[in-house]
Amino acid sequence: MKWLHIKAIFESDDIDLAEELVSEIFFSLGLSGVECNIPISGSPFNKNIKENSIATYIPDTDSAPELLKKIASETLSLDKSGIKVRIATSNIAEEDWTESWKEFFHVTRITSNIIVKPEWRDYQTENNEIVIELDPGMAFGTGTHPTTALCIKMIEQYLKPDDSFLDVGTGSGILMIAAAKLGANHLIGIDNDDVAIKIAKKNLDKNNIDPDTFQVSLNTLEDLGSAEFDIIAANILAHVIIDILPEIKARLNPGGIAILSGIIKEKEKLVLSCISENKLELIDKKYQEDWVAISVRKSISQLRNQG
Repeated sequence: MKWLHIKAIFESDDIDLAEELVSEIFFSLGLSGVECNIPISGSPFNKNIKENSIATYIPDTDSAPELLKKIASETLSLDKSGIKVRIATSNIAEEDWTESWKEFFHVTRITSNIIVKPEWRDYQTENNEIVIELDPGMAFGTGTHPTTALCIKMIEQYLKPDDSFLDVGTGSGILMIAAAKLGANHLIGIDNDDVAIKIAKKNLDKNNIDPDTFQVSLNTLEDLGSAEFDIIAANILAHVIIDILPEIKARLNPGGIAILSGIIKEKEKLVLSCISENKLELIDKKYQEDWVAISVRKSISQLRNQG
């Protein structure tokens, strides 16, 4: 299959805000598998990043030109926020893309005990390290982005053995794999991108996660009915978290914890206000660069299934 590579190259005095707003445009148009080419503070691989950009891939079909027009129109509107965006496109065969991006994905230590390893890299495991072997393909989630790393740190901190776990917007499946390796015994991952669903399943299999313990599906929170979970992770965007927080709360067990990430610091107060309105208990905040992840708890006193 031929694919169209769409890259939004941007300049701004606030790169992290620009990253979030450009990503938000892509996600709002149904383009959930994005490639963030933004220098990471202290990373030795920054030399490989020549420009700030968000990129994605779409099938090169008759509908592609119309989608390109929408992307161009939406990104042009960011000019009033001081964000200059230029759209570049190129045609690429899927097999060429699959190989070309791999040079930028390296073994990454997320915590003192958790390592993310691309399946094509070598790494010698030490002591009792947890190694997540990953091929993200055309899905979001490599562990190198602060929002994903913050989620994994919170999962390690709050998940208990035998907990049930829900991943909202599972992408590459990296958070499900982390939860499974930390002891979760019932895992559900949902996404609105069928490519992400296929990739997540493959990554769970690569990591020898028992297929009887997990399910990955093209669903929304509403599709889960009355199912409830001990831990829910949502690594998406601030405005989406605000929209779905009542649904997340409804699917938490009493005493259950929701880990909310993908939130730029500028949107932190909005999310905290929504948390208060939904009567969820704030238990933790972690920061990395200009991003924040927030953990909240559903009070044990709240009745099961109360929304």
